[in-house]
Amino acid sequence: MKHFLNLKEIPKKKLRSILSDAKKRKKYRENFNNLDLDKTELLNGKIIIQIFDKPSLRTRLSFYLAVKQLGAGIITVKNDELHFAKGEESIADTAKILSNYADGIILRSNSDKKMEEFSRYLNIPLINGLTPSSHPVQILSDIFTIEEIKKKPIAKLKICWIGDSNNVLNSLMEASVKFSFKLNIACPKNYSPNNKFFSWVKRNNKYVLVYNDPLKAARDVDVIMSDKVISLNDKVNKKNKIKDFKKFKINKQIIKVAKKDAIFLHCLPRGNEVSEDVFSSNQSKVWLQAINRTHVQKSILLYCFDKLR
Repeated sequence: MKHFLNLKEIPKKKLRSILSDAKKRKKYRENFNNLDLDKTELLNGKIIIQIFDKPSLRTRLSFYLAVKQLGAGIITVKNDELHFAKGEESIADTAKILSNYADGIILRSNSDKKMEEFSRYLNIPLINGLTPSSHPVQILSDIFTIEEIKKKPIAKLKICWIGDSNNVLNSLMEASVKFSFKLNIACPKNYSPNNKFFSWVKRNNKYVLVYNDPLKAARDVDVIMSDKVISLNDKVNKKNKIKDFKKFKINKQIIKVAKKDAIFLHCLPRGNEVSEDVFSSNQSKVWLQAINRTHVQKSILLYCFDKLR
């Protein structure tokens, strides 16, 4: 039994095994319907519970399909449907109950502390579906998509992130260490990467560079990635933040300085950080990126249950 909480904590060999397994599983299901079961049904008889503190579309639905295709049952509950959200029950007690009723938990939380506390008291696997500081399932799936399109290991590619220094970027920086790829980060001066993550990354990957000019960061890169500048729970002056990121909008001018065959990825939902002509261009692979979540998350589930083939 293993948790899947942050990429930093998982050996590179295991992460690579997850991606390799996901590649086989995607090919295997080419002619399947969404709810057709995998022939092996490796999680048959198990029940997975999804808990969401925050809204979710892609993570919720992709994990739902992943669990169902593996032959398991799935229950989705919102945070306000549980006693601990109202202070009526401790996280420890909730975790002990869930450990008896379920075989695994997927948690999207508005608190890193809650994720850590859950992991200590659960006797079943816990998967991080997003916290304020990380989004590991998203980034591992993004790496899968990049390698699928480019047909080469990400270590041979140059990646560029343009946008806010948020949880997705934190996981991308961790991935740059695990998979040894070059990463350029472009953000305004007052929005530098989280120092806790960045200092660890710089000790382990000297090819992570920060720019305050998106054109310099995007020059000759293979992939440009971004996320919504204004997140759901951003407690900032939104007008000021949008103004601060005005020069960081990903448009044709930025795309042109990247390699000719560069691709654009966005974890969605999108805001004003990307122009429509880029988002809807042939270089944009956002829909494939979203679809691939199911395949990779199936392999993450199997990793947690020691059933990777």
